[in-house]
Amino acid sequence: MKVDRRQFFAISGGAGALLFGSKRRANAWESKAPPDPFGCLVDLNRCLGCRKCEEACNEVNHLPEPVIPFDNLTVLDTKRRPDEKAFTVVNRYYSGKIDARNQLAPTFVKIQCMHCQDPACASACIVGALTKKENGAVHYDVTKCIGCRYCMVACPFEIPAYEYHDPITPKVMKCTFCFERISTEGGVPGCAAVCPVEAITFGRRSTLLDLARKRIAGHPADYIDHIYGEHEVGGTSWLYISGVPFRKTGFIDLPDKPMPKLSETVQHSLFSYLWSPIALYGILSALMLKFRNKTPHTPEDDKGGRP
Repeated sequence: MKVDRRQFFAISGGAGALLFGSKRRANAWESKAPPDPFGCLVDLNRCLGCRKCEEACNEVNHLPEPVIPFDNLTVLDTKRRPDEKAFTVVNRYYSGKIDARNQLAPTFVKIQCMHCQDPACASACIVGALTKKENGAVHYDVTKCIGCRYCMVACPFEIPAYEYHDPITPKVMKCTFCFERISTEGGVPGCAAVCPVEAITFGRRSTLLDLARKRIAGHPADYIDHIYGEHEVGGTSWLYISGVPFRKTGFIDLPDKPMPKLSETVQHSLFSYLWSPIALYGILSALMLKFRNKTPHTPEDDKGGRP
């Protein structure tokens, strides 16, 4: 049976549509989050802003000494962000809370990579230099990195930093979650190990969530009923509880859906098994056929379009 041009276009369009529907269903997004990784619970009600966590992080990761020493708390007068020389920083906020002496009570907030359950940085990395590990860490492999910095754009918390001062071998820099330490049995991140008031608790994420709920339920007047990181962007390995609203202490409102859910669904729908060019060709063919049929027929058409 011969297939003329019109039939070929129709078949192509139908095949493209069929492939589009079948692959779309086959490539539904699935979370890659480990079931119960390690994490840290930060209790902002306990933090004193002593910066011991900053100092421990500096020592563990062999980072350069800061310009302002760790025992100089005047640095808290300025809001800071983690960068290529400091993987974690503590900031001070005044939310309007009044202490027992009728004075404004500060809230201190430790900031670092949140080690998301489904990290946007790892999803954006085109060479697999960033991966979510079973122990909870979002691990960076410098041997794979090509310096594209897509991870910096993708991170909803704006954490990854870049060694712009190093033109030869620049690296993406962020909290490592003390990967080597927690990979060893009994290892604890440096910041959690050094905290003098136990504002940072290290353990399995499920255990930390239970602990956070118990503290909130046991002292409802002291905590707001929200565990930051439980659901934000699909959940994070670093969790926070606080006595003041998170929006007043530098935390940003984020959706519960993991960031890669939309981007990876689009990627898979467009490029899996190289079917998208077929579907696109089929759709364009169908549209061309549709508009061709709507074009008025004139006597000149019978003469090949010439006057």
